[in-house]
Amino acid sequence: MTDSSKPRKILAIKKTAANSPDIPAERRQRAGGRARQVAQQDRARSQQRAAPTREVPVEPAAPRAETSHKPVGSSRQREPRFETESFPHEHSTPDAVPADGRDRNEVTAPRVHRRPRPAAQAEIFPVFAPCPQGIEEALAAELQALGFDQVQTARAGCHFMADWTGIERANLYSRLATRILVQVAHGPAHHEDDILDLAYQTPWERWFGAEHSLRVDTSAIRSPMKSLQYCNLRAKDGICDRLRDREGARPDIDTVRPDARVHLFLSEDTATLYLDTSGESLFKRGWRLDKGSAPLRENLAAGLLALSGWDPSQPLLDPFCGSGTILIEAAWIALGVPAGIWRPFGFERLRDHDARHWRDIKDEARTHIAPQLESPLVGYDLDPQAIEAAQRNTERAWLTTDSIRFEVGDAREVAPPAESGWLITNPPYGERMAADEAGLWRAWSENLKRNYSGWEISIISSDLDLPQLLRLKPKRRYPLYNGALDCRMFSFEMVKAGYRKP
Repeated sequence: MTDSSKPRKILAIKKTAANSPDIPAERRQRAGGRARQVAQQDRARSQQRAAPTREVPVEPAAPRAETSHKPVGSSRQREPRFETESFPHEHSTPDAVPADGRDRNEVTAPRVHRRPRPAAQAEIFPVFAPCPQGIEEALAAELQALGFDQVQTARAGCHFMADWTGIERANLYSRLATRILVQVAHGPAHHEDDILDLAYQTPWERWFGAEHSLRVDTSAIRSPMKSLQYCNLRAKDGICDRLRDREGARPDIDTVRPDARVHLFLSEDTATLYLDTSGESLFKRGWRLDKGSAPLRENLAAGLLALSGWDPSQPLLDPFCGSGTILIEAAWIALGVPAGIWRPFGFERLRDHDARHWRDIKDEARTHIAPQLESPLVGYDLDPQAIEAAQRNTERAWLTTDSIRFEVGDAREVAPPAESGWLITNPPYGERMAADEAGLWRAWSENLKRNYSGWEISIISSDLDLPQLLRLKPKRRYPLYNGALDCRMFSFEMVKAGYRKP
């Protein structure tokens, strides 16, 4: 701490006493900017002496609005923010010197009181989140739980509104969406040149430029266009022509690992351009390298868990676990691990990406991850290599070896790990089936009827006759698509004595 008994060493002019008649007071001669500043101070003091003394009311400081993350592509520099502070007017004579030795004639002019600039409203974008067909309602419920507005289901996806921070959060948290696509342009399209014009008029320079690599994909429903490949080329030309005219160069095309992805969607008479903020599909969580045979995608596995009504505090069993996708997804749900916490996203490579803000979002998400599971998660499979693959995937998913119990076992014989719980599985079909298909279903059904009363059973299969083979009556059927396969998820409730033989 500074010793207050010693005079402070400051740069100040030594003054003579103003009340000494023998020594005339001389002012220091100044030039340049300092001279103009002193002159302004002298005029201000003269006006204060001429005018009657009165208190000037100072407006109270307006509360600072909470700033939201600026949308991508905002190139305008942030203007300085002025805080409102109250400084009472001090009427001091020239010979009054503060205790620290500073000459009051040399202090700067009074501060200007200004209202704080209100925070800019975050730009709101229309967003489309595609998903596996059949889980649209579950995706809508998930988006609403995440706090998004105006969620509407559509074919194989949901529409909603979000600012750029919300778009980043949707990528991070959504377990069911395949991508997060931001709508940037929409207009009529009756000819391929309409697509060229629409792409050229869109301000792509907000998000990427000639220094980025680009990929364009096109899809359509009932579009009259003769060639989707040519439509894709027209959109690509419009984007590149605009960037060349404004920035002097065209972006490179990269279909494998592009920096920026654009999706063109065509309907009967319109074209919509989307900026893909996800990059790689969202079902790629980053942990599954050992896929096994006929694996479920991660977001479809999460959809099965959502449609089944599984309670994360209750036991879960998969007797045909394969590479462990359903159980690993269930573990992340029960622990509260965001689906995208350990993977990169496409928006991180776009212009004006706020890396610090994105890091804060992820850090906040990590604080809500639970340390351990409440109930057992158990997986069985006849193939020892499948069990080894599931265990390796568990380690890559940052789960401990005891979080999920994987064992070699036969679904026709395994006992339930608890008195009640959920059994959710993707049993084998086609080439994965054993030679005695009918015998497999009959023996498994007998095990379910004998030992699993009180359990909720959910089975996804492309075999629409599965309930007849199991001799069980489903309480509900959910139409789903596993890739291109038309499937059903059959839900059964195993009631005690409901399937007892006479």
